Amino acid sequence: MNDDRPLALYIHLPWCVRKCPYCDFNSHQAPAGLDHDAYIDALLRDLDFELESLRGRSRVVQTIFIGGGTPSLFPARAIGRLLGGIRLRMTCEEEIEVTLEANPGTLEHDRFEGYREAGVNRLSIGVQSFDSGCLRRLGRIHGADEARQAVFLARKAGFENINIDLMCGLPGQSMQMALEDVSAAVAENPEHISYYQLTLEPNTPFYHHPPDSLPGHDQEYRLLSEGRRMLANAGYVQYEISAFSRPGLQCRHNLNYWRFGDYIGVGAGAHGKISVDGGARVIRRWRVKSPGRYQSLAGSAEVLGGERQLNPDDLVVEFMMNALRLRSGFPPGLFSRSTGCGEDLLWSRLQRPMARGLVRIEKGCVRATGLGWRFLDELLTEFLA
Repeated sequence: MNDDRPLALYIHLPWCVRKCPYCDFNSHQAPAGLDHDAYIDALLRDLDFELESLRGRSRVVQTIFIGGGTPSLFPARAIGRLLGGIRLRMTCEEEIEVTLEANPGTLEHDRFEGYREAGVNRLSIGVQSFDSGCLRRLGRIHGADEARQAVFLARKAGFENINIDLMCGLPGQSMQMALEDVSAAVAENPEHISYYQLTLEPNTPFYHHPPDSLPGHDQEYRLLSEGRRMLANAGYVQYEISAFSRPGLQCRHNLNYWRFGDYIGVGAGAHGKISVDGGARVIRRWRVKSPGRYQSLAGSAEVLGGERQLNPDDLVVEFMMNALRLRSGFPPGLFSRSTGCGEDLLWSRLQRPMARGLVRIEKGCVRATGLGWRFLDELLTEFLA
């Protein structure tokens, strides 16, 4: 039986000019003379291996997301060769969304037109702040002027779908500074703004040596609440906890994640999630993290860092972890279609969080309440067996 459920493709390019002290992604400082072509070759070998394991299901891909690291370190020629190789192996939807992450401090701006010609039609620019002092304390290599210039030149190159990543709760950041950042982002008129707070992730320098002058939890909540209000007043619709867009311009790739859709992940450290046997089983698999090992093993089963079939308890928690991030919530039928579990399991796990006012049923959908959204991590513990 051919499985035609939506399929997305995530591609990880793991290098940066310099790793930021708050970043917990699989990223590494780029070596001198980075061989872009050798890595593209490895990605395509890895994709061949992954597609071989997907017999019996559609190879139509709806979205492609090239993340990192800093993908804009790769020249447009290499990105074009990558996307051309994907088109030879998979069927791309006519209106496919192709996102490339870019950092203002690493963009060689004459590449914008090249990325566009290669098939990229959405840019996600890692601005984080428009305050030079905040950027410096974050360890970023760009300044506010470079951030604005990046957006300007992306427009000039013809990009009509741009996301700006914006953080709040930064070291030394006052309420006024945070709201000025929101105003500056809105002034650039992007189609999408990702607005989220700085988090001290384990295994990062900021976690082991927290910077001075971080806001407390109550101040962070006020920063987020006021920033969200400003974005709403500017016409941005909050469709997910940290995602705001102009109407109809949500990130389709991330929506697939939040709706517990299937996706292939290729690249050093990349993760994927695939439903098999008509949705009866859900498999998560991930690649080895070391770029060197990844390149030498790509194309064989040894490239896998691990694989795990989700049991019913895993499925409930992971589905909720994604779907309850959406403001619209989810219809109960999506739970069954996505997990292969019966709705009786869903309803049994909903009783306690509903009684605590963390979840409600509205217009036929299960949604987190405002309280549930604020304390999402605590809400998710309610779904543990």
